[in-house]
Amino acid sequence: MHETYDVVVIGAGHAGCEAARACARMGLRTAMVTMNLDLIAQMSCNPAIGGIAKGHLVREIDALGGVMGEVTDAVGIQFRLLNTSRGPAVWSPRAQCDKKMYRVRMREVLEREPNLRIKQAEVAALDIVDDGSERRATGVRLRDGRSIGAGAIVVTTGTFLNGLAHVGEMQYSCGRNGEAPSQLLGEQLRTLGLQWTRLKTGTPPRLDGRSIDWSRFERQEGDKVPTPFSFLTEKIERPQVACHIAYTTEETHRILREAIPRSPLYSGQIEGVGPRYCPSIEDKVVKFPDKLRHQIFLEPEGLDTNEVYVNGMSTSMPIDVQVAMVASVPGLDRAEMIRPGYAIEYDAIDPRELSHTLEVKSIGGLYLAGQINGTSGYEEAGCQGLVAGINAASALRGMPPVVIGRTEGYTGILVDDLITKGADEPYRMFTSRAEFRLHLRIDNADERLTPVGRRVGLVTDERWEVFSRKQLQKDRLGAALREHRHGQWLKRPEASISEIGGWVREILGEEPAHGLLTTVETVIKYNGYIAQQERQIERMKVAERRPIPESFGFGGIPGLSREIREKLERVRPGTLGQAARIPGVTPAAIAILDIYLTLDHVR
Repeated sequence: MHETYDVVVIGAGHAGCEAARACARMGLRTAMVTMNLDLIAQMSCNPAIGGIAKGHLVREIDALGGVMGEVTDAVGIQFRLLNTSRGPAVWSPRAQCDKKMYRVRMREVLEREPNLRIKQAEVAALDIVDDGSERRATGVRLRDGRSIGAGAIVVTTGTFLNGLAHVGEMQYSCGRNGEAPSQLLGEQLRTLGLQWTRLKTGTPPRLDGRSIDWSRFERQEGDKVPTPFSFLTEKIERPQVACHIAYTTEETHRILREAIPRSPLYSGQIEGVGPRYCPSIEDKVVKFPDKLRHQIFLEPEGLDTNEVYVNGMSTSMPIDVQVAMVASVPGLDRAEMIRPGYAIEYDAIDPRELSHTLEVKSIGGLYLAGQINGTSGYEEAGCQGLVAGINAASALRGMPPVVIGRTEGYTGILVDDLITKGADEPYRMFTSRAEFRLHLRIDNADERLTPVGRRVGLVTDERWEVFSRKQLQKDRLGAALREHRHGQWLKRPEASISEIGGWVREILGEEPAHGLLTTVETVIKYNGYIAQQERQIERMKVAERRPIPESFGFGGIPGLSREIREKLERVRPGTLGQAARIPGVTPAAIAILDIYLTLDHVR
C-alpha cells in the first residue's frame, strides 16, 4: 500500500508536533507518523514548560504561530515568572503542567488541523534517491510494509534512535520509559555518510504523593498573577497547586558515594555524553564533594494523579540504591517509588551536517529537529521543529527559506550555535548565549517574530489582529509619553507605569493590550541601553551580510593553518559572521578570509 503526502514528519514529540502543525497550517498535506498515538507530546521528563531562557523560546514559538505556549496556558497548574529580581532582559516564565492533559490537549489541537493526518506506525527506513548529482529524500517505508511518498521529510525521533536505557547494572533497549526503540531507522540513518555521536540523558524516580510527609518541606507557591506564555492568552484564572522544596543530606551523599562502583556512569557502561547543566545526583556528589546538600523540588505530575516528580534527583543508580537515597531525605523516609529513575543513551547527528533551515546539507528534502540534533529540553525541540517545518513547507511552496538571525531571537541563536559549533554534549539554552539580551526579551517576541509567522502563513487573522492592536497602542502611548512629564518620571527605577493606569487608558481610549505596559515601560527605562544594542546589532549585521559562496574553496587560501581550513570546510559557513563564530577560527583568519572573499568577488 502506497500513499503520498507533501510532508512526512517522523515522531510526535514536541519537535514533531510543531513541525507537523506548521506544515499543515501552511497548506501542505502532512502525515505525522508515531509509534504510539496515545503518547503524542508526552512529557517524558519533568512535566514543566519554560524556565530560564527556555521561556524565551516558548514565547518565540508562540509569536511565530506555534502551539506550545497555547497548550501550556490551557493545562498549566503552577505558573512562575523567574529572575524578577533582575532586569527584564532575563525574566523567564515557567509553568508546571498536568502531564496527561498536556498530551490530550496537544492531540486535540493537532486533530483539528484539516491538512494533518496522524498515523501509528514505525518508520523502518527513508527512501533516498541519488541521481548522481544530488541525493534527495522522497518518502518513508513503514515496518508493516506500507510506504509513504513525500516531497520533504522531517525527522524528530527524540531519544528513540538506537535507545538504550540503564538502571544500575541492568540495561535494555528502549526509546523512552520502556517504549520500543527505533532501531531499524537508526541503523539505516547510520549508513547515509553523516557524522553521528552518542548522547545521554536521564530522569529521577517518581514517588507516590500519599506516602510523602509534606509537613517537612517548604511550600513553593505559584505567582498570584500568572504570566501566560501565549500572546493570545489574556489571563490565567485557574487555581494553582504548590510545589515543595527539599534537600539531600549527608546520609544521601554517603549512600551515593559508596554505590559509585555500581553506577553505570562511572563503571564505563554508559558511553554517551550527558548534559553538563543537568547532571545526575551521583555526578553532583562526586564533582562537588564540598557541598553538604543539594536542592531538590517535589513537583506534582498532574491534578488527577498522586505521582510526584523529584526534580534535581536524576539518576541511573540501581533500584535498591535509589530507594535508600530517597529514604535518606527527611519527609521521604516512607516514600513509595512508583517509577525508578533511569538514564538513556541514544544516537544524535553532528548538527554541523545541517544548514540554517535544518535541512541536511548533503540530502535535499531531509530535515532534522529536536534531540536528534544534540539538544535537550522540550522548548529547544519545539523551536527546532517549528523552524524545520516552516522551511520544509516553504521549500515545497517555492518560497524563500526562513532563517531567524541571532539578533532576532533565541531560536536563531540555538540554530546558529548548533550548525556552527556542533554539540559535544546535549545543548541547553541560556540567556548568556545571547549577545543582545535586552533586545531579545519575552515581552517583545511578538514584535520580533509575528510578522515572520504572518508572512509564511502561520499567524491567523485573530493573532494578527491582537498583534496589530498592540503595536498601534504602543506607538500612540509612546508618542504621548515623549510629550508628557510622565515619560521622564517613568525613567526613575522606583516608578511604575501601573501607577498611571488611568492616564494610559485615557490616552488610548480603550483598555491596553495584554503585555503592552511592560513593553512600553521597559523601552522607556532602558532606552539608552537599547539604543546602544541596536548600534551593536547593526555592526553584527554587516558581517552577516557578507556572504560566502557555496563554491568558495577554503583549501587554497595561504595564511590559514590546516586546522582552520578543516574547520571551515567542515561547517561551510554561509557568511563571514558565521565563520567568525566557529570555535578555533581566529580574528586573523577572518581578516585573511575577508581579503580573499573580496578578491574572489572582484574576479
